[in-house]
Amino acid sequence: MTELGARLGLNVHRDQWPTTALAASFEEAGFAWVQVHTPPRPMLADRERCRRHARALRAALSPCGLRLLLHGPDDLSVGTLEHDRAFDGLMDYAAEAGAELVVYHGLNFARAEGSAAAARLSERTTAEERSLQRFAARAETLGVVIAVENLAPMYPVPPVAPRVCHDPLAVRDLVRRLRSPAVGMLLDLGHAHLTASLRGESAERTVRAVLDDVVLFHVHDNLGARRHDLDAPGVDPLKLDLHLPPGAGCLPWDRLGPMIAAHDAPLMLEVERSHGAAPAALMARTTALLQPTAASLASAAA
Repeated sequence: MTELGARLGLNVHRDQWPTTALAASFEEAGFAWVQVHTPPRPMLADRERCRRHARALRAALSPCGLRLLLHGPDDLSVGTLEHDRAFDGLMDYAAEAGAELVVYHGLNFARAEGSAAAARLSERTTAEERSLQRFAARAETLGVVIAVENLAPMYPVPPVAPRVCHDPLAVRDLVRRLRSPAVGMLLDLGHAHLTASLRGESAERTVRAVLDDVVLFHVHDNLGARRHDLDAPGVDPLKLDLHLPPGAGCLPWDRLGPMIAAHDAPLMLEVERSHGAAPAALMARTTALLQPTAASLASAAA
């Protein structure tokens, strides 16, 4: 098992440039990884601008020892010429910047209602999978791992998740079909808790079902389905995907923590910066939640 501190990372907000000083503050707090969001799709498809941005990122991070994780554009869905060009640019960016992992939102399609919609969805997911097979081969050559993330609704929706990617098992099955060491699952714990809560279930069973395919975790908290108008001080009264600091919501860390700590994949904190949590405080809180006793570790591994 990899030491917990060597697995923890912190996200740089998508509208913030990762200056050397910011990266140094992460490292001083004890983090080993940093997540940086790439430019939008049109910029990734522009190879010269893409490489220029990646070189600048590498220069900003080079004085530090942080390992790099890139988060691709949220709206990137391969399987079309336009999006495939952007993903090729994303691979160039990862190679230029020295990233080890790349986050991708796979199966980000509306669930089908009716036979015609089902046929269109099947065609689109097949096209995505075909493109991912090609990119997996390139990622293997570059030494980069593509991490496919399970998502969750931002605001209240009916109990049935409206998008395929809201089901962690569907994301896991996509990863398994690709059968590549360069593709794995990004298990977003906050999203998994939220979608389970909307179904009236516990996230624990889902987490256990996907752990063997996980190459990366996103770590943050929320208030679940917020039934009975559950509120909290200083928090949006309607939003579901809150990205609170770990421990500030209702994720069952006592049950999930030992399972996560017994894993080896990096743990990337994605905490909304409006919550004002300092890196050192986030490190201390997360370590306390995930650092299990020897007895709980043995139980999680059993």
